Amino acid sequence: MNKVVLASASPRRRYLLAALGIDFDVCAADIEECDTGGAPAAIVEANARAKCHAVAPQTHDETLIIAADTLVFLDGTALSKPANMEEARAMLGRLAGNTHQVVTGLALLDKGTGRTAIGSESTDVTFRTLTAEEINRFVETVRPLDRAGAYTVDGPGSLLVSRYDGCYQNVLGLPIVRLDKLMRALGYSLFDMIEPDKARFL
Repeated sequence: MNKVVLASASPRRRYLLAALGIDFDVCAADIEECDTGGAPAAIVEANARAKCHAVAPQTHDETLIIAADTLVFLDGTALSKPANMEEARAMLGRLAGNTHQVVTGLALLDKGTGRTAIGSESTDVTFRTLTAEEINRFVETVRPLDRAGAYTVDGPGSLLVSRYDGCYQNVLGLPIVRLDKLMRALGYSLFDMIEPDKARFL
């Protein structure tokens, strides 16, 4: 079985993959991410592909690389990571009371065969109406400068949302169902990689 490498520094992606009971290494990709220049799915898939190829030279030949990129889109415009706390407040103010899309691109590279699999997942997320005080408390508590759209839906972030339509894990950054479909396209299965003593449960 090929060694699995997750090309991401995201603690949420690491947790979601580890919870399955899968053994993997982490090799974070250092790339200039793009958030414009095409349809949402095309943008995140291109970013994921770039991450995949960025870490490839640092891994062994018999390696399966998994890369992901997640962006938040409101009315077709990407909301990436806020530059500062004031920008985070402004982003949340725009999202409040509206429905937006969280889109994750996935890119897999089987270095043993040279084969790749690329795809994406989109989830509609509707925020409830938020007061300025609620936005400020969330920003001061979470300090979401490392999160696309200035939020996460775990912890206090769950209080921002009134409705999800689609894959919840996608909103956390790693749509497991879509990932498994791409794995199967390369001849692998997440089920076959499970190590029972490593699986995590709530």
